[in-house]
Amino acid sequence: MQGIDEGFSDFFRLFWKAQELSTDEAVISWGDVGIQDFHNMNWTSNNSFLTGLYYRSLYQITLCNDFIRESADEKLSARGISGADADNIRQYAREARFLRAFQYWVLMDLYGNPPFVTEASTIGGPPPPRGTRSEIFSYIETELKAIEPNMPGPRTNEYGRADKGAVWALLARIYLNAKVYTGTDKYTDAITYSKKVIDAGYTLITNYTWLMRADNNLNTSEFIFTINYDGLHTQGYGGTTFLTHACVGGSMPAGSFGIAGGWSGTRATKNLPNLFPDVTGTADKRAQFYTPGQNLEINNLTAFTDGLGVTKYKNIKRDGSNGQSQDFSDVDMPLFRLAEEYLIYAEAVLRGGTGGDATTALGYINAIRARAYTNTSGNISSGQLTLDFILDERARELHWEGVRRTDLIRYNKFVEGSYLWPWKGGVASGTGVAAYRTLYPIPSRDINSNTNLVQNPGY
Repeated sequence: MQGIDEGFSDFFRLFWKAQELSTDEAVISWGDVGIQDFHNMNWTSNNSFLTGLYYRSLYQITLCNDFIRESADEKLSARGISGADADNIRQYAREARFLRAFQYWVLMDLYGNPPFVTEASTIGGPPPPRGTRSEIFSYIETELKAIEPNMPGPRTNEYGRADKGAVWALLARIYLNAKVYTGTDKYTDAITYSKKVIDAGYTLITNYTWLMRADNNLNTSEFIFTINYDGLHTQGYGGTTFLTHACVGGSMPAGSFGIAGGWSGTRATKNLPNLFPDVTGTADKRAQFYTPGQNLEINNLTAFTDGLGVTKYKNIKRDGSNGQSQDFSDVDMPLFRLAEEYLIYAEAVLRGGTGGDATTALGYINAIRARAYTNTSGNISSGQLTLDFILDERARELHWEGVRRTDLIRYNKFVEGSYLWPWKGGVASGTGVAAYRTLYPIPSRDINSNTNLVQNPGY
């Protein structure tokens, strides 16, 4: 983790930048070395943010490996740990295996072919072998299915800890993207596992604007798995502290966001607000934008007033009161929530997966839209339910939640010139870029230190 500032090396802050700043959903005004590379799509293997994310994920895998290694039955026995204590540790080890699988998904999705280490690997031993994307996919799938039977039931574990619902949600996500990862689609499996989540008793919370608020720990009916942040006990400049502060600048009143001051960083390109019937949220409540003093068009990426402000993340509670600290956020970050499972089910059905049906898919999409609109005014018909509609609906529902790059790649709209956004590829009107940009490079630091690794094509 050397060589990157601890303030912006939080996992989700780095992950968000890689998944959002490289797309049509977000730009940032800052001048840190390498940060504009995301939207310009000209990053290199020396980019400090990509290097930081890569090592952050590997570091978390290392911690999981060590916990799993020390939780083996022989280790517990040698320490005189037995009975309920031993059972609790075994359960934590299964959850550590889930966390490891999640981080391998991050590496597989963003970098393709990372080094592969497990609890059987020797720290300080030979450099780890390279895992191909297909091999990592199979490993994640196998691990999740191995721990599934003994994980706590959906919504029965402590808030912020993994359970069967989280396992199913990660499986549904990798299956939806399996053709990108392995060349073979698994849409039927995506339907199976998204439906497991949907049928497990989760429900949408009533108010979309409550999703990303200081007391969103109350959203347990919709949230499947979260990163928990606390303004007093997890103080740092990453995660939702970044998301609640970086989006505030210009004439935006910091007090309305439950913070002492904004960082004048992130905004939306016009492609995001243009997906909504209006930017005020009058029709579709998911349109949460700040317009006074902001320009829809982006003439200058580094000018905060170019691009609409996004007001989705606020360090205030449902009742309007502030979080515990005006400097650090109480907003938890849902890595999986029910609405995504509805969208996965519908897309997998439209892509030809079996075991689901179009009528059910339409019902799920209209359930999402019923929350966003007044009653059924936002309902769509079966003829309107197309793959392109699903992609747009994912942006309306899940924008700024760290999924957009993955979505655009699955739809062949990330590097291609057929879909453009302002300053895509470093051109004001947008331009297509080389196809190899669908993968980020393995950091040069790791390539130079591990001869088993192979740099991704183009870098």
